[in-house]
Amino acid sequence: MSDEEQRIEQLIRSWAVAVHDGDIDAVLAQHTDDIVMFDVPPPDQGVRGIDAYRATWPGFFEWQRGAVFDIESLHVTAGEGVAFAHALLPCDTPEGLTTNPDRRLRLTLGLRRENGDWVVAHEHHSFPLDG
Repeated sequence: MSDEEQRIEQLIRSWAVAVHDGDIDAVLAQHTDDIVMFDVPPPDQGVRGIDAYRATWPGFFEWQRGAVFDIESLHVTAGEGVAFAHALLPCDTPEGLTTNPDRRLRLTLGLRRENGDWVVAHEHHSFPLDG
């Protein structure tokens, strides 16, 4: 793994801790002002911009108190000015994970380098459809 990929991995792991802790300022750190996010709950067209991104978090923070939100696997590929990452996370209450222990949140991130730092420009969360 390159030094840049390690830097990005640390950024993502820090973001996941911030999400779990409900720390909105740390969640927003290292995101672009023009972030685009496609999330599990509506709106289906996603949200655009850091203010809209910020507005999506309070409800999740409320739901996930006591829930599990831990990166289980993470893969990063970094180029000169852009990078992407994908991860799997258990994301549910302990009871939900007992009922469905293999269910994982799928996370995909697109990053770009701005002023020498990596920032998240695209974020996508999804769960597999129950079959």
